[in-house]
Amino acid sequence: MRDVIIVGGGPAGLSAALILGRCRRRVLLIDAGHPRNAVTPRMHGFLGRDGRAPGDLRAEGRRELAAYDTVEVWDGRVVDAVRAPDGFQVVMDDQRRARGRRMILATGLRTDLPAIEGFSEYWGHGVHHCPYCDGYENRDRPLAVYGAGEAGQKAGMGLALELTAWSRDLTLCTDGPCDLGEPERERLARQGIRIEERTVARLEGEDGRFARVRLRDGDALECGALFFTTGPCIPSRLVERLGCDLSRKGTVPTGDYEETNVPGLYVAGDASRRVQLAIVAAAEGAMAAFAVNTELLREDTR
Repeated sequence: MRDVIIVGGGPAGLSAALILGRCRRRVLLIDAGHPRNAVTPRMHGFLGRDGRAPGDLRAEGRRELAAYDTVEVWDGRVVDAVRAPDGFQVVMDDQRRARGRRMILATGLRTDLPAIEGFSEYWGHGVHHCPYCDGYENRDRPLAVYGAGEAGQKAGMGLALELTAWSRDLTLCTDGPCDLGEPERERLARQGIRIEERTVARLEGEDGRFARVRLRDGDALECGALFFTTGPCIPSRLVERLGCDLSRKGTVPTGDYEETNVPGLYVAGDASRRVQLAIVAAAEGAMAAFAVNTELLREDTR
């Protein structure tokens, strides 16, 4: 029986494991090895590591954990997790099983890309969803924002307005007739944001990087980068399997120290907050670890 099982080996999970290892807790970190930012060449906004490859952070975190003999790391995927009378039990894809008194889910989220040719090819290479992560590198360039459908167009409008901090050459691509009302259109126009209502055929690039939006009528919109709005978050199936509440956006509502509605279960990282930055995920992992250790101390010293 471990003290804590951590599912997810990104910034949140690694940070939690490090803190708990320093508390001499028996920790099992399980990492499926499929990070959300795997396609991203550089990680930004992380103090001390700005511009580093995301994989470097993960590898460095693994090396640091190796110094703590109470921390064990398993590579593989958790296919099931259940609450048990004395904590939690997980089952791996290779049938390994483990039990822990507490659990931290740091599994992140999945990004579903629009079903348009070129999105997956240029994802992370000129196609982005977070201006805080990639806006600076594309400053003062012509930028496109993709937001289709009624909800997507409203979110796209918000993203386009947000991007005015980085560029004043912006086009909102609605991929069909724009459903925004006159007040919204006027607000965009005041900021010099154009609306492109023609249907998008595909995204095109040069030398492996996105370069233009090809429209169905053959015209092209040349861009330095394209930002798109993501739909509702798609959390790990373990979140629902363990009975976590979900917000309208698909994230898990958590308390001050990442606790959930499920006793003994904590969720840290992208799945618990709207601010989906690596440095925030690492901080949430540390806060969850602090809360878990405090809870176990109280239990052990009664």
